[in-house]
Amino acid sequence: MAYQITIRNTGHRFTAEQGQTVLQAALAADLVLPYGCRDGACGSCKGRLVEGQFDYGSYSQKALSDQDKGNGYALFCQGKPLSDIVIEAREVRKAGDIQVRTLPARVHRIERPCDDVAILYLKLPANERLQFIPGQYLDILLRDGARRSFSMGNAPHDEEFVQLHVRHVPGGSFTDHVFGKMKERDILRLEAPLGTFYLREESAKPIVFVASGTGFAPIKSIIESAFRKASGRPMTLYWGGRRPRDLYMNEIPVHWATEHPGLRYVPVISEALPEDAWTGRTGLVHRAVMEDFPDLSGHQVYACGVPVMVDAARRDFTALCGLPEEDFFCDSFTTAADKAAGG
Repeated sequence: MAYQITIRNTGHRFTAEQGQTVLQAALAADLVLPYGCRDGACGSCKGRLVEGQFDYGSYSQKALSDQDKGNGYALFCQGKPLSDIVIEAREVRKAGDIQVRTLPARVHRIERPCDDVAILYLKLPANERLQFIPGQYLDILLRDGARRSFSMGNAPHDEEFVQLHVRHVPGGSFTDHVFGKMKERDILRLEAPLGTFYLREESAKPIVFVASGTGFAPIKSIIESAFRKASGRPMTLYWGGRRPRDLYMNEIPVHWATEHPGLRYVPVISEALPEDAWTGRTGLVHRAVMEDFPDLSGHQVYACGVPVMVDAARRDFTALCGLPEEDFFCDSFTTAADKAAGG
């Protein structure tokens, strides 16, 4: 049995086969709704169910609270229609010519800029190139069927290697492998490109980027691509970490700010120790943004990193700084543990 899905705010209509999620059905119809983890953990795909019967599926309470659900919201990466339904989705766009592909890749080089971050440089087979929009991510396909998601840290024009920034999560099967047994010339399988975290180039609004930890990776890709295109939009980058060593590629945005007058860089440290001799901004990274931009009504914000930062930025920027909800774009870096914490 198939059900019709109507997106009320855009007029798009498509069909879901029995057992398909709304997101799966949309992608099959060559439409892209916002999404991130696809596991009900990040909340990127949240939208409103206006009419119809619905199976909400398994999800994290952090991504969809009981209050959200009571207000008519659902996670479209998990929810399945049980009848014809009408929804409201924040954004729908054509998928374009970039197709999701499964490819092998060889580990060409592993760098360790700090104790708990590894930079993987992956080489695709000869004559293959990975087409993607700056800011998107890929899935590493593990032998047991599990997936691990990582944003591409290189810009699409910098195509010699696919660059991944991997933070070690002790006890995590994949990151333990990266930091323990992975070696150069190992072969990985990946699926890409995925996600809807990318720069909305149709806007001329100034941009505020907010990164925590390895959330710097997709923002690096976006900024390097923007430089290449000479977009001219003013950009401010806030990168937060607990200690200065967490800003594992600090020299790159420092260089950007020197070479590109249109970009300002603000590193923010929350738990500096005396031996760090830190003299820069301190506290929570999203709070630093609020101190500098008490009025965000004329900006776009792109936030990427741990869920607690992304959630706080969304809440405070929209409620306290006047940022329109439709001008907040995010990629929340959920872990395997987050994805397993269903509701």
